[in-house]
Amino acid sequence: MSTKYNLKLSWDTPVEWTQAVLSDFDSFLQDHADCERKASSMAMSFIAKCPDRNEIIPELIETALEELVHFKLVYEVMEKRGVSLKNDMPQDEYINQLIKACRSGREERLMDRMIVASVVEARGAERFRLVAENHPDAEMQKFYDMLWKSEHKHSDIFLRLAEHYWPFDQINDRLQVFLEKEGNILSALPFKPALH
Repeated sequence: MSTKYNLKLSWDTPVEWTQAVLSDFDSFLQDHADCERKASSMAMSFIAKCPDRNEIIPELIETALEELVHFKLVYEVMEKRGVSLKNDMPQDEYINQLIKACRSGREERLMDRMIVASVVEARGAERFRLVAENHPDAEMQKFYDMLWKSEHKHSDIFLRLAEHYWPFDQINDRLQVFLEKEGNILSALPFKPALH
């Protein structure tokens, strides 16, 4: 993780979220699988929107593949537990509100979407760490320990990619805006067995 960006979340997830997850872990796994699929699609969507940004495409592909591997790993856990994927992926109010806060100009929106991706990965890391620290099963502790460390790394990737196009100060200033917004959005949402 780059030390120059202040990626400190503005709101810490409380114990009530962890309790909601552990009380219905199968539902959490279904949501987690959906989130990994969406994360892979998000990395690929940057490529679809910016096919001329050759400097960032290889790392976006790697990120998309890594998220897809995470989906495979979560699916394998689900299979062992006899848990199916959901028939459809419900709208994620958390993500929707973050995207609504993005600016509309092409360049401004791209920057904001990359920053949102970073903040979402940072939140995922925080919450996977909570699962790793609190799950009663040692195998799940190990699994989520691996995942939170990977998500932590991803949050830095999107900020570094943004540096190809915008100065550090501009990115970091906007990052602080989104960290504050993200905390406000998430703290107002109910706790449920889902990542967000």
